[in-house]
Amino acid sequence: MPNNYGRPAYKPQPFPRSLAEAIARKADTMARRFEDQAIEQMVRDAKVALRRGTEPREIARQMGL
Repeated sequence: MPNNYGRPAYKPQPFPRSLAEAIARKADTMARRFEDQAIEQMVRDAKVALRRGTEPREIARQMGL
């Protein structure tokens, strides 16, 4: 049996549910914000391409849509 040098044995505590829920809420908020920013950027880029005369099908292809 290993010597623990007088220290109590480490027993991991369960992760607090309230903390897990708070983390999940924050991650959801961050993901929504990122998604909104990505959509806005893609729309801006598409508008610029349209003004330059790029066909909508080509824009969609370049964006992987």
